[in-house]
Amino acid sequence: MTTPTTTAPERTVSLREVGPARRGTRPDEVVIALSPAFAGHFTKTIVDVPHAEVLRQLMAGVEEQGVTARLVRVLDTADLAAISHTAARLSGSGISVGVLSRGTTMIHQKDLPRLSNLELFPQSPLLDAPVFRMIGSNAAQYAKGESPQPVPTRNDQMARPRWQAKAALLHLKEFDCIEAGRGPVEVEAVFGPGTAG
Repeated sequence: MTTPTTTAPERTVSLREVGPARRGTRPDEVVIALSPAFAGHFTKTIVDVPHAEVLRQLMAGVEEQGVTARLVRVLDTADLAAISHTAARLSGSGISVGVLSRGTTMIHQKDLPRLSNLELFPQSPLLDAPVFRMIGSNAAQYAKGESPQPVPTRNDQMARPRWQAKAALLHLKEFDCIEAGRGPVEVEAVFGPGTAG
């Protein structure tokens, strides 16, 4: 006799717009900047990590370091460097984490050129919940003026050819969600149970 197993509902997240994003004044904050389609048109990364889990882990990593996380959605671009740099300029500490819907992530600092960064995580298929938590933790340590060890990342030479077509399609869909000329908005994450699967 077999007993049926039930799968716990997957957590979901929706983003509630609070208003225009303003320059922060708290030196103990990290701005987490989300791309136009994050937790909207898309709900999971390229390898099906739920956006709710991505946000939960990033925020937990920041908060475990005694730093505050503030969420901003950048609507006028789907370029990770631009999203991250915009957020760093809004952050009271000058530190941000930018995240694309597919999971590609970057830690940025306001004083760096837009195309520079503190840490870049370009192989989104290799990013999982523990890595997102470490990214949040490192961002918070940078905000405190520390010099953390870079987040260890895996490298898979086959990730690019295996995921390139899907990444390109996701990128095109992300661009469809851009709202040209609209400034960044502060958002609040509303977590809830979802449907299984």
